[in-house]
Amino acid sequence: MYSHAVTYRVCYADTDQMGYVYYGNYARLFEIARVETLRSLGVSYKDLEDQQIGLPVYENYSKFLAPAYYDELLTIECTLLSLPQVRIQFSYRILNSKQELIHEGKTTLVFMDMKRQKMVKAPYYLLEVLKPYF
Repeated sequence: MYSHAVTYRVCYADTDQMGYVYYGNYARLFEIARVETLRSLGVSYKDLEDQQIGLPVYENYSKFLAPAYYDELLTIECTLLSLPQVRIQFSYRILNSKQELIHEGKTTLVFMDMKRQKMVKAPYYLLEVLKPYF
């Protein structure tokens, strides 16, 4: 298992008329966390794209436990529970500024050869970086 946490300050544009983080913005928070999680391993989305490997979202799940508010500093914990194969699954926990769990989620992405538009196995170098954690 590999975990990484990032912080994010809620800006006004993230909120709805009730002052809560708009539900659709949680997918963006997930993206921020997973990009930074891969970056913490020395793997960037840009490097993958330069090698013609895309990571389209296959599934996205959110469970709302409590709202997040404007100007709140959130902690987004992102975890890889297993070594990727053709798919890679990220699990998320979002904590508010009081370190209370307010949101849980999962996202599954697939590795895709962008030229052929076909799913492929996870790149060897990503697996090598992750192996020590599993």
